[in-house]
Amino acid sequence: MSTKPVFLYDTTLRDGTQGEGFQLSGLDKLRIAKRLDEFGIDYIEGGWPGSNPKDIEFFREAKNLQLTHAKLAAFGSTRRADTPVAEDAQVRLLLEAETPVVTIFGKSWELQVTEVLRTTVAENQAMIRDTVAHLVAHGREVIYDAEHFFDGYKDSPTHALATLQAAAEGGAACLVLCDTNGGTLPAEVMAICEAVRKHLPGTPMGIHTHNDCELAVANAIAAVSAGATQIQGTINGYGERTGNCNLTSVIPILQLKLNMPVVPRLEGLRDLSYFVDDVSNNPHFARAAFIGRTAFAHKGGMHVNAVQKLARSYEHIVPGSVGNSQNILVSELSGQSNILVKAAELGIPLEKGAPEVSTILRRVKDLENDGYSYEAAGGSLELLIRRELGTYVKRFELNEYHTSFRQYRDGHPPACEATVKLSVGGTQELTVAEGHGVVNALDLALRKALLPFYPEITGVSLIDYKVRILDGHDATAAKTRVLILSTDGETTWGTVGVSDNIIEASWLALVDGIDLFLQRGKNP
Repeated sequence: MSTKPVFLYDTTLRDGTQGEGFQLSGLDKLRIAKRLDEFGIDYIEGGWPGSNPKDIEFFREAKNLQLTHAKLAAFGSTRRADTPVAEDAQVRLLLEAETPVVTIFGKSWELQVTEVLRTTVAENQAMIRDTVAHLVAHGREVIYDAEHFFDGYKDSPTHALATLQAAAEGGAACLVLCDTNGGTLPAEVMAICEAVRKHLPGTPMGIHTHNDCELAVANAIAAVSAGATQIQGTINGYGERTGNCNLTSVIPILQLKLNMPVVPRLEGLRDLSYFVDDVSNNPHFARAAFIGRTAFAHKGGMHVNAVQKLARSYEHIVPGSVGNSQNILVSELSGQSNILVKAAELGIPLEKGAPEVSTILRRVKDLENDGYSYEAAGGSLELLIRRELGTYVKRFELNEYHTSFRQYRDGHPPACEATVKLSVGGTQELTVAEGHGVVNALDLALRKALLPFYPEITGVSLIDYKVRILDGHDATAAKTRVLILSTDGETTWGTVGVSDNIIEASWLALVDGIDLFLQRGKNP
């Protein structure tokens, strides 16, 4: 290994896929591998050759990836007990993957050796030594993952260190200490890593942590402080149980807090995070450190006033350094600064102290008291500001709408129907549409009525719909808040509706979504 301070080893494609709800096709894995390479990850663990069709496909196609920076690693175990390494089928598959790096794991905990493998301590050490040496002899860089190392060390330091010694004697390029159960604390990690460095100073040390105590990132940083030069983890912390060490947190900590350059373009971190979420069809965690939507969100009036004057007064790094941006929220906690910043974002000129600012702020607080929420509904907030400033242009007049739901007893599928009556420039339109549900029928009927006047709305689609019951103690009479996310393919905007009637709340949010799109277009 070279003189880079810390090497990044990504196991999203293997350990990450063991997490609940995280699934990747063979093509997905290839796409993510390419992005990881472009971002500057040093090692990419592709999976376990031969364990399933996806991994077989991945390693076959990965030979054509033409990675420019990262080394691809195949993952597997040591040879089986009492089996010559050259005759072990799993070891043969590791070689047939033709990756420059092979990562194997072995047992560090004597309990695992005797109770799980049902073999002797001496045979376990031979399994480790033989497998590493065999792979090295075939020209592979071998990374040794010491499974359950911290539990094993706490149970018997002599045994755990002896397993590492066996890997080092076999020629392992790096000894990775694994907190497989995720129950070790940072102080313990640091002390044990320091003991390993003293015992085996000649072989680089790595760290592999799990997040069962919400300490995977802290434990990885503790290991680096004790001399570890490789961190294994996953993008967005995906992994078994509560997940693995989150590389989207570790990387900026290393680069921005510890002055350890590990990637060339840190500002691409947020895009990488969202890419992995999108490919795996998972929602992004809004409160994720560094790259989450709310990581640099400011809601309190005094906070907003302060960050306008000096951003670092409430921001520990420059948001753009990780590809993120400052987000000013407007709510009942807002002050005039929130409104001014939001208006500036929308390109609407407002002067500090202007009476319109107080009017808008008062209106927002009144509506939030009624159940509205504008944190995720910037589109509805923009419409409110435009109306209060007199810049709102009424594109259509809503007269009435009607919905119906029919449930048949003869096996015929249920039918949902909506009727919408509106006018545009004095021209009346009455349309009817059927949908998969009442809200879908309303959406289709509204679009059908507006389409002759505004054909551009065909480019608008609804991509998310959320319902929140307010005051749940009122049971079926409770007030409902509906949030809708719309997009035109380039930008997205959220709109909100609140009512005692879920259909009316949905209608209000739907109308705002289309209305905002038309407001942003050219005036008639």
